[in-house]
Amino acid sequence: MQIVINALVQGIMYILAALGFAFIFNMLGTINLAHGALYMVGAYLCYYLCAMAGMNNWLALVVAAVVLAAVGLLLERIMFRPFMADFDRIIMIGVALMTIGQTIANVLTGSQALVIPAYATGSVSLLGVPISNERLLTFGIGLVLLLITLYIVNRTALGRQMEAVAQDRLGAALQGININRVSATVCAIGCALAAVAGCFMGAYQGLSANMGDTMNLRILMLVMLAGAGSMNGIIITGTVMGFLDCVCPILFQGNAGSAVPIAIVVILLLIKPKGFFGHEMA
Repeated sequence: MQIVINALVQGIMYILAALGFAFIFNMLGTINLAHGALYMVGAYLCYYLCAMAGMNNWLALVVAAVVLAAVGLLLERIMFRPFMADFDRIIMIGVALMTIGQTIANVLTGSQALVIPAYATGSVSLLGVPISNERLLTFGIGLVLLLITLYIVNRTALGRQMEAVAQDRLGAALQGININRVSATVCAIGCALAAVAGCFMGAYQGLSANMGDTMNLRILMLVMLAGAGSMNGIIITGTVMGFLDCVCPILFQGNAGSAVPIAIVVILLLIKPKGFFGHEMA
Protein backbone atom coordinates (compact mmCIF):
# COMPACT_ATOMS: atom_id res chain seq x y z
CA MET A 1 0.00 0.00 0.00
CA GLN A 2 2.86 2.40 0.81
CA ILE A 3 4.36 1.79 -2.64
CA VAL A 4 1.01 2.49 -4.29
CA ILE A 5 0.61 5.80 -2.44
CA ASN A 6 4.19 6.84 -3.22
CA ALA A 7 3.67 5.96 -6.88
CA LEU A 8 0.43 7.96 -7.04
CA VAL A 9 2.10 10.96 -5.39
CA GLN A 10 5.05 10.83 -7.76
CA GLY A 11 2.78 10.26 -10.73
CA ILE A 12 0.49 13.21 -9.98
CA MET A 13 3.49 15.54 -9.67
CA TYR A 14 4.86 14.29 -12.99
CA ILE A 15 1.46 14.94 -14.54
CA LEU A 16 1.21 18.51 -13.23
CA ALA A 17 4.71 19.40 -14.45
CA ALA A 18 4.17 17.70 -17.83
CA LEU A 19 0.81 19.41 -18.38
CA GLY A 20 2.47 22.79 -17.95
CA PHE A 21 5.09 21.78 -20.52
CA ALA A 22 2.44 20.42 -22.90
CA PHE A 23 0.34 23.60 -22.65
CA ILE A 24 3.27 25.69 -23.84
CA PHE A 25 4.09 23.18 -26.58
CA ASN A 26 0.48 23.13 -27.82
CA MET A 27 0.11 26.92 -27.80
CA LEU A 28 3.48 27.94 -29.19
CA GLY A 29 4.67 24.85 -31.03
CA THR A 30 8.02 24.90 -29.27
CA ILE A 31 9.79 22.81 -26.65
CA ASN A 32 10.55 24.70 -23.46
CA LEU A 33 13.70 23.08 -22.13
CA ALA A 34 13.72 25.64 -19.32
CA HIS A 35 10.65 23.96 -17.80
CA GLY A 36 12.78 21.75 -15.56
CA ALA A 37 14.62 24.84 -14.34
CA LEU A 38 11.29 26.49 -13.44
CA TYR A 39 10.32 23.35 -11.49
CA MET A 40 13.64 23.52 -9.64
CA VAL A 41 13.43 27.28 -9.00
CA GLY A 42 9.97 26.84 -7.50
CA ALA A 43 11.31 24.22 -5.10
CA TYR A 44 14.36 26.25 -4.07
CA LEU A 45 12.33 29.42 -3.65
CA CYS A 46 9.90 27.60 -1.39
CA TYR A 47 12.76 26.20 0.69
CA TYR A 48 14.54 29.52 1.18
CA LEU A 49 11.31 31.35 1.98
CA CYS A 50 10.84 28.82 4.78
CA ALA A 51 14.47 28.60 5.92
CA MET A 52 15.54 32.23 5.67
CA ALA A 53 12.33 34.25 5.81
CA GLY A 54 10.66 31.99 8.37
CA MET A 55 7.59 31.71 6.17
CA ASN A 56 5.01 28.98 6.67
CA ASN A 57 5.63 26.29 4.04
CA TRP A 58 2.07 26.48 2.69
CA LEU A 59 2.36 30.22 2.23
CA ALA A 60 5.81 29.72 0.69
CA LEU A 61 4.30 27.28 -1.81
CA VAL A 62 1.66 29.83 -2.84
CA VAL A 63 4.28 32.59 -3.16
CA ALA A 64 6.52 30.33 -5.25
CA ALA A 65 3.60 29.49 -7.57
CA VAL A 66 2.70 33.18 -7.98
CA VAL A 67 6.33 34.19 -8.60
CA LEU A 68 6.80 31.44 -11.20
CA ALA A 69 3.52 32.42 -12.87
CA ALA A 70 4.98 35.93 -13.20
CA VAL A 71 8.18 34.40 -14.61
CA GLY A 72 6.02 32.54 -17.12
CA LEU A 73 4.46 35.84 -18.24
CA LEU A 74 7.95 37.31 -18.61
CA LEU A 75 9.26 34.35 -20.61
CA GLU A 76 6.29 34.52 -22.95
CA ARG A 77 6.94 38.19 -23.58
CA ILE A 78 10.73 38.17 -24.01
CA MET A 79 11.44 34.62 -25.24
CA PHE A 80 8.48 32.81 -26.78
CA ARG A 81 6.65 35.68 -28.48
CA PRO A 82 9.58 37.36 -30.26
CA PHE A 83 11.32 34.10 -31.21
CA MET A 84 8.29 31.92 -31.94
CA ALA A 85 9.43 31.28 -35.50
CA ASP A 86 13.02 30.61 -34.39
CA PHE A 87 12.82 27.13 -32.88
CA ASP A 88 16.60 26.72 -32.54
CA ARG A 89 16.98 29.96 -30.60
CA ILE A 90 14.26 29.02 -28.12
CA ILE A 91 15.94 25.64 -27.59
CA MET A 92 19.30 27.35 -27.00
CA ILE A 93 17.79 29.83 -24.54
CA GLY A 94 16.05 26.98 -22.70
CA VAL A 95 19.29 25.02 -22.40
CA ALA A 96 21.10 28.15 -21.22
CA LEU A 97 18.49 28.84 -18.54
CA MET A 98 18.62 25.21 -17.42
CA THR A 99 22.43 25.36 -17.16
CA ILE A 100 22.37 28.65 -15.25
CA GLY A 101 19.75 27.33 -12.86
CA GLN A 102 21.71 24.14 -12.23
CA THR A 103 24.92 26.09 -11.60
CA ILE A 104 23.22 28.38 -9.08
CA ALA A 105 21.60 25.38 -7.40
CA ASN A 106 25.01 23.70 -7.10
CA VAL A 107 26.38 26.80 -5.38
CA LEU A 108 23.41 27.05 -3.03
CA THR A 109 23.21 23.37 -2.18
CA GLY A 110 26.83 22.25 -2.08
CA SER A 111 27.00 19.05 -0.07
CA GLN A 112 24.00 19.95 2.08
CA ALA A 113 20.85 17.85 2.15
CA LEU A 114 18.08 20.43 1.73
CA VAL A 115 14.48 19.41 2.31
CA ILE A 116 11.36 21.58 2.35
CA PRO A 117 9.56 21.18 5.71
CA ALA A 118 6.79 18.60 5.71
CA TYR A 119 3.36 19.90 4.77
CA ALA A 120 1.69 17.56 7.27
CA THR A 121 2.74 15.25 10.08
CA GLY A 122 1.51 11.95 11.42
CA SER A 123 0.05 9.00 9.59
CA VAL A 124 -3.11 6.98 9.15
CA SER A 125 -3.57 3.25 8.82
CA LEU A 126 -4.85 1.88 5.53
CA LEU A 127 -5.36 -1.89 5.42
CA GLY A 128 -3.08 -2.12 8.43
CA VAL A 129 -0.27 -0.18 6.75
CA PRO A 130 0.74 3.24 8.13
CA ILE A 131 0.52 5.89 5.41
CA SER A 132 2.01 9.36 5.82
CA ASN A 133 -0.57 12.12 6.05
CA GLU A 134 1.73 14.27 3.94
CA ARG A 135 1.66 11.73 1.09
CA LEU A 136 -2.14 11.58 1.18
CA LEU A 137 -2.43 15.36 1.34
CA THR A 138 0.05 15.85 -1.51
CA PHE A 139 -1.84 13.41 -3.71
CA GLY A 140 -5.18 14.98 -2.79
CA ILE A 141 -4.04 18.51 -3.61
CA GLY A 142 -2.37 17.35 -6.81
CA LEU A 143 -5.58 15.62 -7.86
CA VAL A 144 -7.65 18.73 -7.13
CA LEU A 145 -5.26 20.88 -9.19
CA LEU A 146 -5.45 18.35 -12.02
CA LEU A 147 -9.26 18.40 -11.98
CA ILE A 148 -9.28 22.22 -11.94
CA THR A 149 -6.89 22.23 -14.90
CA LEU A 150 -9.07 19.79 -16.83
CA TYR A 151 -12.15 21.88 -16.05
CA ILE A 152 -10.45 25.04 -17.34
CA VAL A 153 -9.40 23.32 -20.56
CA ASN A 154 -12.69 21.55 -21.24
CA ARG A 155 -15.37 23.78 -19.74
CA THR A 156 -14.33 27.43 -19.91
CA ALA A 157 -13.98 30.16 -22.51
CA LEU A 158 -10.23 30.17 -21.89
CA GLY A 159 -10.10 26.46 -22.69
CA ARG A 160 -11.97 26.98 -25.96
CA GLN A 161 -9.62 29.82 -26.85
CA MET A 162 -6.62 27.62 -26.02
CA GLU A 163 -7.90 24.93 -28.37
CA ALA A 164 -8.55 27.46 -31.12
CA VAL A 165 -5.07 28.98 -30.81
CA ALA A 166 -3.42 25.55 -30.66
CA GLN A 167 -5.18 24.46 -33.85
CA ASP A 168 -4.78 27.65 -35.90
CA ARG A 169 -3.23 30.84 -34.50
CA LEU A 170 -4.14 32.95 -37.51
CA GLY A 171 -7.68 31.62 -37.62
CA ALA A 172 -8.07 32.30 -33.89
CA ALA A 173 -6.85 35.87 -34.35
CA LEU A 174 -9.34 36.40 -37.19
CA GLN A 175 -12.10 35.24 -34.81
CA GLY A 176 -11.17 38.07 -32.46
CA ILE A 177 -9.21 35.98 -29.94
CA ASN A 178 -6.32 37.82 -28.32
CA ILE A 179 -3.71 35.15 -29.02
CA ASN A 180 -0.96 36.95 -27.10
CA ARG A 181 -3.11 37.11 -23.98
CA VAL A 182 -4.06 33.44 -24.28
CA SER A 183 -0.43 32.43 -24.80
CA ALA A 184 0.69 34.52 -21.80
CA THR A 185 -2.02 33.00 -19.60
CA VAL A 186 -1.03 29.49 -20.65
CA CYS A 187 2.64 30.19 -19.89
CA ALA A 188 1.71 31.55 -16.46
CA ILE A 189 -0.43 28.50 -15.64
CA GLY A 190 2.20 26.08 -16.95
CA CYS A 191 5.01 27.63 -14.91
CA ALA A 192 2.86 27.82 -11.78
CA LEU A 193 2.04 24.09 -12.09
CA ALA A 194 5.77 23.33 -12.43
CA ALA A 195 6.46 25.37 -9.28
CA VAL A 196 3.78 23.54 -7.27
CA ALA A 197 5.16 20.17 -8.38
CA GLY A 198 8.66 21.30 -7.39
CA CYS A 199 7.51 22.46 -3.95
CA PHE A 200 5.82 19.16 -3.15
CA MET A 201 8.63 17.03 -4.57
CA GLY A 202 11.13 19.13 -2.61
CA ALA A 203 9.44 17.98 0.59
CA TYR A 204 9.03 14.41 -0.69
CA GLN A 205 12.49 13.79 -2.19
CA GLY A 206 14.54 16.81 -1.11
CA LEU A 207 16.36 19.37 -3.26
CA SER A 208 19.25 18.73 -5.59
CA ALA A 209 21.00 20.62 -8.36
CA ASN A 210 20.02 17.99 -10.93
CA MET A 211 16.33 17.81 -10.00
CA GLY A 212 15.47 20.05 -12.95
CA ASP A 213 17.31 17.85 -15.44
CA THR A 214 15.66 14.76 -13.98
CA MET A 215 12.19 16.27 -14.29
CA ASN A 216 12.91 17.53 -17.82
CA LEU A 217 13.77 13.98 -18.87
CA ARG A 218 10.60 12.61 -17.28
CA ILE A 219 8.46 15.32 -18.88
CA LEU A 220 9.87 14.67 -22.36
CA MET A 221 9.31 10.93 -21.97
CA LEU A 222 5.72 11.43 -20.76
CA VAL A 223 4.82 13.83 -23.56
CA MET A 224 6.39 11.62 -26.26
CA LEU A 225 4.69 8.50 -24.91
CA ALA A 226 1.36 10.28 -24.68
CA GLY A 227 1.54 11.77 -28.16
CA ALA A 228 1.66 15.47 -28.98
CA GLY A 229 -1.30 17.39 -27.61
CA SER A 230 -2.84 14.56 -25.58
CA MET A 231 -3.69 15.64 -22.04
CA ASN A 232 -5.45 12.36 -21.31
CA GLY A 233 -2.37 10.52 -22.51
CA ILE A 234 -0.14 12.52 -20.16
CA ILE A 235 -2.36 11.56 -17.22
CA ILE A 236 -2.02 7.89 -18.10
CA THR A 237 1.70 7.93 -18.88
CA GLY A 238 2.44 10.07 -15.81
CA THR A 239 0.71 7.55 -13.56
CA VAL A 240 2.58 4.66 -15.19
CA MET A 241 5.90 6.49 -14.84
CA GLY A 242 5.20 7.13 -11.17
CA PHE A 243 4.74 3.40 -10.60
CA LEU A 244 7.83 2.49 -12.62
CA ASP A 245 9.99 4.94 -10.67
CA CYS A 246 8.76 3.54 -7.35
CA VAL A 247 8.73 -0.17 -8.18
CA CYS A 248 11.89 -0.56 -10.31
CA PRO A 249 14.36 0.55 -7.57
CA ILE A 250 12.86 -2.19 -5.37
CA LEU A 251 13.12 -4.86 -8.05
CA PHE A 252 16.54 -3.84 -9.41
CA GLN A 253 19.61 -2.90 -7.42
CA GLY A 254 21.86 0.11 -7.89
CA ASN A 255 21.69 2.26 -11.01
CA ALA A 256 19.55 -0.33 -12.76
CA GLY A 257 16.60 0.84 -10.68
CA SER A 258 16.79 4.24 -12.39
CA ALA A 259 17.80 2.93 -15.81
CA VAL A 260 15.05 0.35 -16.26
CA PRO A 261 12.14 2.86 -16.45
CA ILE A 262 14.04 4.85 -19.10
CA ALA A 263 14.79 1.66 -21.03
CA ILE A 264 11.12 0.67 -20.94
CA VAL A 265 10.11 4.08 -22.30
CA VAL A 266 12.71 3.87 -25.10
CA ILE A 267 11.40 0.43 -26.12
CA LEU A 268 7.81 1.70 -26.11
CA LEU A 269 8.80 4.68 -28.25
CA LEU A 270 10.49 2.35 -30.74
CA ILE A 271 7.21 0.47 -30.96
CA LYS A 272 5.07 3.60 -31.16
CA PRO A 273 7.25 6.59 -32.20
CA LYS A 274 4.32 9.04 -32.33
CA GLY A 275 2.98 8.08 -28.90
CA PHE A 276 0.08 5.92 -27.81
CA PHE A 277 -2.67 8.52 -27.77
CA GLY A 278 -4.14 11.01 -30.17
CA HIS A 279 -3.40 14.62 -30.87
CA GLU A 280 -6.49 15.98 -29.21
CA MET A 281 -6.28 19.02 -26.95
CA ALA A 282 -7.88 17.10 -24.07
